[in-house]
Amino acid sequence: MHPHIVIIDKSLSTMKLAHAVEAAGLTVSHTAWDSSLLLAIRPDLLILSAQVSRKAGLEICSILRGQTATRQLPIIVLTPATNPADRVLYLEAGADDVVAEPFSVGELVARIQAHIRRAGLQRDPNILQGSSIKLDRTSRRVTRRGREVRIGPTEYRMLEFLMENEGRALTRAQIIANSWSCGAEIDDRTVDVHIGRLRRAIDNRWEPNPIRTVRGVGYIFDSERCCDAELRA
Repeated sequence: MHPHIVIIDKSLSTMKLAHAVEAAGLTVSHTAWDSSLLLAIRPDLLILSAQVSRKAGLEICSILRGQTATRQLPIIVLTPATNPADRVLYLEAGADDVVAEPFSVGELVARIQAHIRRAGLQRDPNILQGSSIKLDRTSRRVTRRGREVRIGPTEYRMLEFLMENEGRALTRAQIIANSWSCGAEIDDRTVDVHIGRLRRAIDNRWEPNPIRTVRGVGYIFDSERCCDAELRA
């Protein structure tokens, strides 16, 4: 079952955004603000459109955070780029993320998926296995052929995200959205540095490194590359 996203506002621009998010495999509803309707729908994530006034948006965040049923509901707020101070106000009111327009739909979808994962709404197995690398979500332990791999918390989140999307090229923007807290000022170079640390940590001189650079895109976890090497050996 696909995660259900609700977008508050029914303007034409919001309807176009809903169609774009649906194209990424998510279920989307767009509606006017109605707290009772929201409780009935029980969405996995809420998006406040930039068309919603700041006063109304802040009030909605406060209401949702004050109710037990919606206290843990992830909230993403879209704001005009002309109001940078809104980020602080919305975060203080209870929003989980604030995205300024203009933004790419790909980045927004990555942020949505990251928040849903953090909320525990996607039930993934506790064990991720890729070639000779094993990631145990319960103990947060990583091993390669039984040897413990010592990595920091950021590298752990990166590896988990890459392994969850095995065989799929991920952009640096997607990796940033998943691996750092909301609002963190992270650039592409920082991502490259952490990926370098992760590669060195999991490196095994007898096997190819499964984390590959995809030129012009980002990075990919490619366990098939390792399997091919084992077959040739």
